[in-house]
Amino acid sequence: MRLNPFNTGNINVRSSGGGGGGFPGGGGGKLGCGTLVIAAIGALVFGIDPMQTIGVVESVQQTTGGSGRASSTDEQEICTRGPYANEACNALQSLNQTWAPEFQRVNITFEQPFLDLYTGGGVRSGCGNAPSSAGPFYCPADKGIYINTEFYDQMDRQMGAGGDFARLYVLAHEYGHHIQNLTGLAGQVRSVQQQNPRRSNELQVRMELQADCYAGVWAGKNRNLIEPGDMQEGMTAASAIGDDTLQRNAGQRVNPESFTHGTSQQRMQALRSGLDSADDGVCDAYFQNL
Repeated sequence: MRLNPFNTGNINVRSSGGGGGGFPGGGGGKLGCGTLVIAAIGALVFGIDPMQTIGVVESVQQTTGGSGRASSTDEQEICTRGPYANEACNALQSLNQTWAPEFQRVNITFEQPFLDLYTGGGVRSGCGNAPSSAGPFYCPADKGIYINTEFYDQMDRQMGAGGDFARLYVLAHEYGHHIQNLTGLAGQVRSVQQQNPRRSNELQVRMELQADCYAGVWAGKNRNLIEPGDMQEGMTAASAIGDDTLQRNAGQRVNPESFTHGTSQQRMQALRSGLDSADDGVCDAYFQNL
C-alpha cells in the first residue's frame, strides 16, 4: 500500500522500549476490548492459556494504580526505529486523516489515539500490563494502540500472513476499536456484557468483526493507494486469525462457544464488506440489535 510519509507532529506515537522478559511497571484501568485480543491471539498463537492471560491482566489492575501511559519521545526517532515503525507511523497518519472528517460529519468529537510501538519485554498500558507474548491490542482507558512489532514476524513465520497490507490491517483493526470507544459503543457493549454475561462472547465477536469492517472501510476510502496483492494479504491475515483456525492450528477442538473474534470466514467477510463499500454505515449492521 503506497502510504504518504507522515508529518512530524501530526501523529501521536511513543515507545515503551521493552527489553527483558517481565512487566516494565504497574498499570491500572478498566478491563477493555484489548484484553480479549491479548487472550485470543497471545494464547492461541503463542501457546498461552487464555484464562491465565486474562487473569494476569485482571490481577495487575486490582493491585496497582496509575495511568500506565508511557512518556513521549520524539516522533521522528520512534518512527524510524525498527523495520516496521515507519510503515506504522505512515498508516497512523492515514487513519487519522481518513476518520477525523467522518466524526466531524456526524458532530462527534474526534481524538487521535496514540500508537505505542515496542519490542521485547512486556508493556504497561492504562488497562494493565501485557506480557511480551501479547498480540496487538487497544486500551480504551488511555486510548492507546499497543503493538509489539515482533508480532509481525510471528504473523509471517507462524501464520503465513506476511506482507505490508497484512500488517496494516492489524493496525487498522485496532484503530477500529478506538472508533468504537469514541462513539460510546464500546461502553454500551461492556455494560450489556456485565448485565448479561452469557452474551459476553457473542458481543465481543461483534466488536471484533465491526473493527475488521472499519479496517476495510479505511482501505476502501484509500483505494487509490492499494497495490496488486494487498487485498490477498489482508484476506490471508483475516483468515489466519479466525477463532476456528487458531484453535485448529493450536491442536485444540474447535469450540464456537469460546469464540471471541469470529471465524476465519466471518473475519474475511467483514474486511471485504468494509473495503467494497468504503462506507462505515455498513459496519453498523453488527449492532443493529444490541
